[in-house]
Amino acid sequence: MQVTETISRKLSARKYKKSKILFYLNGMIDMLTPGFLYRRKLRPLLNSLPQYDEEYIRRRVAYYNKKQSPFSLGSDALRFADLSARRQSSYYFDLQECLRYFNPELMFHREFGDVMAVPSRPTFVKNRPISADNENAILLKLNKIRHFNFVKDPLSFAEKNNKLVWRGKAGKPHRIEFIKKHFNNPLFDLGQSNPPEPGGDPARQKGFMSIAEQLRFKFILSIEGNDVATNLKWIMSSNSLCFMKKPRNETWYMEGMLQPDIHYVLLKDDYSDIEEKMEYYIRHEEAALSIITKANEYTRQFQDTRRETLIALLVIKHYFELSGQSIFS
Repeated sequence: MQVTETISRKLSARKYKKSKILFYLNGMIDMLTPGFLYRRKLRPLLNSLPQYDEEYIRRRVAYYNKKQSPFSLGSDALRFADLSARRQSSYYFDLQECLRYFNPELMFHREFGDVMAVPSRPTFVKNRPISADNENAILLKLNKIRHFNFVKDPLSFAEKNNKLVWRGKAGKPHRIEFIKKHFNNPLFDLGQSNPPEPGGDPARQKGFMSIAEQLRFKFILSIEGNDVATNLKWIMSSNSLCFMKKPRNETWYMEGMLQPDIHYVLLKDDYSDIEEKMEYYIRHEEAALSIITKANEYTRQFQDTRRETLIALLVIKHYFELSGQSIFS
């Protein structure tokens, strides 16, 4: 059994590595495609809005880009043509996927990586704090190879193990504290991918556990790291229950719109109610299935590729127009 699991983990790791290679290969191929081929598609794509639920799309555009009044760009604003000369990354290729439809001379601000504070100027970002004053952080679907993974779960909730699982890097104090406190709990299967802190139990560092293996558990914990939790999207598309505290950060997934105990099981900040919540949903399967259904429904809205592209283009269009730039000049 242990040999079988080891082989399964190695195959899953190789599959993920292969998907990343294909992602970067496709990105580089797109770089070689003449930009005018995409730019001449912009107007038809924008004109396709009436084919969809316009009210829904405009709500999402307004959520991602909350700016309403004109603004001026700073002296360090970039052209996409300038950005293309720099080191390519998943952020670059995802931004390219959207900006290639626009004139490469148009100017903008962008911040790659985990954004810990709202920028001082309107800026394209992957994530932002969930707050009332975050309008300068303009969300795009960046680093999606890491954050936007969905699953087709072959197991029903009833078929899963009555335990809670978590795997990830325990570098931040809140993650370290959680795994230290609960590592030896027989109701949990916990493990960190990095060596423990000095003096920490080396047994806490465990090998890779594939998503397929984690789906064998009824309860999957989602803990924010620097910003959002990487595993949240695939948990929400599964037949397992997502356990987490109220999120503090959001991405294109609009974590700020998730409703506690409707889309996920809300935990106290100190996790003191986690066993109580597990016991409740083991005894009340209908309540668990209701949350899973709502989570799956919420997730499906991000899986219409053409509509997602249109929304991103409208977010960017609004940015350029408010900054005084004409997208069709």
